[in-house]
Amino acid sequence: MDYSQARKTLNDAFSKAEAKLVSGIVPAIDVDLLKHYDAIFSSRTQSYREVLLGCTLARMIAKSIDIHLPYVSQGDAAFNARDLDEKVVNPFLHSKRIPSSKGPYLSTFRRQVKFDQSTRDGLRDKQGYDSLLFLIDYLAQTNDDAELQSFLEYLLYKLAELREASEIALIRIQRFRLEQYKRLISELMAASSGGLFPVLLVVSMFMTIKEFFEIDWRIEWQPINVADAPSGASGDVTIYNGEIIILSIEVTQRQVDRARLISIFNTKVAPRGIEDYLFLVGALEPTEEARRQANRYFAQGHEVNFAQLGAWITMMLATLGKRGRDLFNKNLMTLLDRPEIPKAMRATWNEVIEQLF
Repeated sequence: MDYSQARKTLNDAFSKAEAKLVSGIVPAIDVDLLKHYDAIFSSRTQSYREVLLGCTLARMIAKSIDIHLPYVSQGDAAFNARDLDEKVVNPFLHSKRIPSSKGPYLSTFRRQVKFDQSTRDGLRDKQGYDSLLFLIDYLAQTNDDAELQSFLEYLLYKLAELREASEIALIRIQRFRLEQYKRLISELMAASSGGLFPVLLVVSMFMTIKEFFEIDWRIEWQPINVADAPSGASGDVTIYNGEIIILSIEVTQRQVDRARLISIFNTKVAPRGIEDYLFLVGALEPTEEARRQANRYFAQGHEVNFAQLGAWITMMLATLGKRGRDLFNKNLMTLLDRPEIPKAMRATWNEVIEQLF
């Protein structure tokens, strides 16, 4: 088995499953499999789902393998499930903070186990094992790569969903160097969060500016997956002085083109008489047509500006000094601690911090 390929397959599929969970999208799966998924995810024998993950990876990477045979001594078609677990499955589950066994998943079973009916009698949760066998049999008969990919994505979605019900303590770091902030911001912006990580970074910085300079601001921001129009918001983040909007901010990683700019102006800027509207953008710069349109609005008394989000935050952190950076760290952790923040984002934060240090 190619374990590096297995790790890549697992990480790529998990990114997609995690993004769907954060966005409230359930991956498509054969309806006949649902009750069996429910059985193994409600089972107290958590190694069942770990076995299923290992068997799914083995089937995807080497179709010549008989995934019913997890010991190499069981024949030419068998595979080394213990190595796959120790080198890929177990490290993955722990790095993603998914509730899982501390030791090898095969330790639940007797040695030289085969995933067939002969193993059933020695297990406590026979119903859960029956469902595990059904899913393993399904995998063993499936040759279509797209179908196997869907199976893996749904399994990882269920594991990510399981993590949402658990507690994940945030790793807290007192200090970052500016170079580390640049990497932190870049990694968080690239992570799957439905656009929430960039918004949290922006809100944290405006909270920091407010506290640092003791400004009488009210900062309102949009929670995840809430459309601006029904909520009445003028942007992702809105800064008020009393009841007056002094700045509205659109936080986006999609490229701003002329059509989008005109739509935002007609639905948000003009109706509310907003004089200062800021787009904080990701890696993609606005189109030249959008910049020219912004110049026309400037002539009409509406300042529509663009700034790169990461560069803006980094420059502010450099300017505000140590006290400002301490405030920013505190504010960002406060936001990440909010109960409505998905656990996936907390796990991502921890993973990024571990890579930084």
